[in-house]
Amino acid sequence: MKKTALIFATTIVAFNLNAQIKKTVTDSKTVTKTGLSTTASPFKTNTDTASYGIGVRIAQNLKSQGFDGINQELLKRAIGDVLQNKTLAIPDSLIDGSLESYHKKAMDAKSSVAKKEGAAFLAANAKKPGVTVLPDGLQYEVIKAGSDTTHPLLTDKVKCHYHGTLINGKVFDSSVDRGEPITFPLNGVIKGWQEAVQLMTVGSKWKLFIPSELAYGDQQAGPSIAPGSTLIFTVELLGIEKGDSK
Repeated sequence: MKKTALIFATTIVAFNLNAQIKKTVTDSKTVTKTGLSTTASPFKTNTDTASYGIGVRIAQNLKSQGFDGINQELLKRAIGDVLQNKTLAIPDSLIDGSLESYHKKAMDAKSSVAKKEGAAFLAANAKKPGVTVLPDGLQYEVIKAGSDTTHPLLTDKVKCHYHGTLINGKVFDSSVDRGEPITFPLNGVIKGWQEAVQLMTVGSKWKLFIPSELAYGDQQAGPSIAPGSTLIFTVELLGIEKGDSK
């Protein structure tokens, strides 16, 4: 199946799952935390709340996949045409191709902007005291040096605490915030992590500045990481589980 078809298959799954959402409004009034009725609600029935919930999930999914710039009026028209069994304005055979073309252009545009911002950030960051720049563009700063002398291999599992942000400071993932470190195969993460963590020893805490080509490249990674994004991670290596080096 084509990539864009997969994206929209995910949207359809969201449709089906969220058609089962629980009833959240039982009458024509909304209720505040104090239990007092306020203005009349537009949601009179479970069908109303489910309909709105489906729309929310569709929009969230589209936005996370980079389709937030679509023509909303035509989107609504297309949904109506299908649900009402009307003749489609575009032949079905042409739809996947148009989606792929739109998605690629949207991702390329976002990636171009993010890469320029990332390059400027990394150029300035490289001049800061304590920052080491590796030949492939990866940068790191040693916050704490570990007393251990053992380095993990790419085939090992590592136990880490980490905190990940974009260059604007927005947090996109953090085991620190969750309060629980994570153990994972080192060869299963982005290249910037693979390279940096192999240089670390247990007990070390480093700050990594990872250019997009060593992160997720031109791909959207969830709702927060746009294509071409430079990523920042604070990583503490807590342990190593030796793997098969064959």
